Amino acid sequence: MSDDRQNSAPHNPAPAPGYGAGPGTAPAWLRQPPVDAGSSRGDRLRSWLSRHSGMLLSATTVLLLLAFVGVVGVAVLVSMPHARGRPVVFPTISQPAGEQASTSASPPAAAGPFDGTPAAAFPEGQAGIALTAAKRSGPFTEKQVAAALAKVRTALVTARLDRRFMTTNDPEPLIRQFARDARADLRKDFGSDTFAAYATRLAPGARLTADQPRVKGRISYRATKDADGIRILAVTTNFVWAYAFRTGSTVPGDGLVVVHDTVVWSVPHPDDVDRSSNGLWIEDANSYAANIDCAAFDKGLLDLGPSSHGGPDAPDPDAVFDPDTTLDLPDTC
Repeated sequence: MSDDRQNSAPHNPAPAPGYGAGPGTAPAWLRQPPVDAGSSRGDRLRSWLSRHSGMLLSATTVLLLLAFVGVVGVAVLVSMPHARGRPVVFPTISQPAGEQASTSASPPAAAGPFDGTPAAAFPEGQAGIALTAAKRSGPFTEKQVAAALAKVRTALVTARLDRRFMTTNDPEPLIRQFARDARADLRKDFGSDTFAAYATRLAPGARLTADQPRVKGRISYRATKDADGIRILAVTTNFVWAYAFRTGSTVPGDGLVVVHDTVVWSVPHPDDVDRSSNGLWIEDANSYAANIDCAAFDKGLLDLGPSSHGGPDAPDPDAVFDPDTTLDLPDTC
């Protein structure tokens, strides 16, 4: 087993195909005059990069790669590109192949901290995690596909929406949902900051409002094989999570922290692996967070950044709410 970490100097990968900056279309809630001389939203956006890879029939190998990539506002990108030549997953307007479902629940009437932002139109909490109908895919039966999708949805709810999980220092409620052979490396993630690629933990003192986070995104799946020929069902999730934090500011959007992640989960075919490797795995994960406290996010923890507003050169703030926008945004922390 190895744990290799690349140098953490700023890194700017080439923009994903099909993504452009676009005209300056900042909404009214981010076109206000500066409130103070602190950092702007454009100064609080960060990206992370990390990688996991595993051999399902033998000891798991992990490569953790941390790199800061650009984003608008206070945001951070976390990503886990797959090893052995698989492409890094950056969400863009190009949807992954396979069966998929997009959020379809009707959002509640906008009220409170989400007013005046794109998240006002998002469903609340679990209602934003829509599952596509399970169908036979390759060697995986309809029942096996349905079971895999259910595992992924449960893990998403725990990792991004469960307030007890987000506020306590116990990652086991999430880790126990994975295959036994996957758990040791996940525990290493929670011993560092790498977990932020796929899970939310609040910084000490950070306080959410009583409002449910708003959620928008989609899920797809397909049958494939890994580099060792093991048949797997790969489930790709691409979601934006908007959290409302307590704030004294009355400017719309000032109390929101936005996380955008794309995660590739996998479930191996039970005939191809030992029992200890049968279950849920994470292949790749990428995420960024916007409007954050940069010092807290250096530790992988989420908290609201100082209240301030972007200048004329700041990227379009609506982009951080769009699941079809690339995660390759400028890092401004």
